[in-house]
Amino acid sequence: MKLFDANPAFFAFLLGHILAMEVLAWLLICLLGPGWVPSALAALILAVSQAQSWCLQHDLGHASIFRKPRWNHMAQQFVMGQLKGFSAHWWNFRHFQHHAKPNVFHKDPDVTVAPVFLLGESSVEYGKRKRRYLPYNHQHLYFFLIGPPLLTLVNFEVENLAYMLVCLQWADLLWAASFYARFFLSYVPFYGVPGALLLFVAVRVLESHWFVWITQMNHIPKEIGHEKHRDWASSQVAATCNVEPSLFNDWFSGHLNFQIEHHLFPTMPRHNYRRVAPLVKSLCAKHGLNYEVKPFLTALVDIVRSLKKSGDIWLDAYLHQ
Repeated sequence: MKLFDANPAFFAFLLGHILAMEVLAWLLICLLGPGWVPSALAALILAVSQAQSWCLQHDLGHASIFRKPRWNHMAQQFVMGQLKGFSAHWWNFRHFQHHAKPNVFHKDPDVTVAPVFLLGESSVEYGKRKRRYLPYNHQHLYFFLIGPPLLTLVNFEVENLAYMLVCLQWADLLWAASFYARFFLSYVPFYGVPGALLLFVAVRVLESHWFVWITQMNHIPKEIGHEKHRDWASSQVAATCNVEPSLFNDWFSGHLNFQIEHHLFPTMPRHNYRRVAPLVKSLCAKHGLNYEVKPFLTALVDIVRSLKKSGDIWLDAYLHQ
């Protein structure tokens, strides 16, 4: 069915609209001045561009665009470094672990987040051991303070820089430096250094909200725990769920609303997920695997519900076990 053949025009459009948003944001400030309204619009446009850059570098990291893996990795360094200011090697180091063992403690870095948040089986473990580093029964509330706003701005920035320095990824460091040079050379003339820093923080906080909600809606509400030693397909489906497709949902989520298909076929170009989805659904039905598809808003709300559920489980175990 040629489902692993990429459509060059599709990915060219993605890169084109990312670059167009970068230029549009700068033109807004250049033509209208650094007032509150142009600045807010520019920050929003840049955040959307940054979010879409996450998606494009994700495609490249999975070698799903070019036929030769080397071309994908070279392009990923450009997108991740020049367009985002991060290390491609750092991202792949984290993300490949996630794909190998999704939602498995100490193997998937995306869910090994204790003691800040308790997910799945860690709730009972912490409760039984009387561990209370934070009020975990309120984690669904403080999630809004330290989760979506700060992940990209604080955790990713620090972890990314540490990785490049410790692992001697000098090429990635130069690529990341080129992003910061371009950003501040573009906006310091309008805002000065403090204003440009404020714009940078605003963009990072906005994109961080997108990153957390979109990447976690498919995983956090699912089964999270220790290694179950399942086969590949079962382990991937148990840890993932889909979100209903639409033109907006597909674009906004970078086709991560087809998370089941993505985890089963991580090197497949994302524009083919719609075509393979009926086959995957049929396969899951044949073998008794739960192929879960949610409305978009339900998937977002389920993140908070699952955090509250885990917090309540921790409190019950803390008080009674």
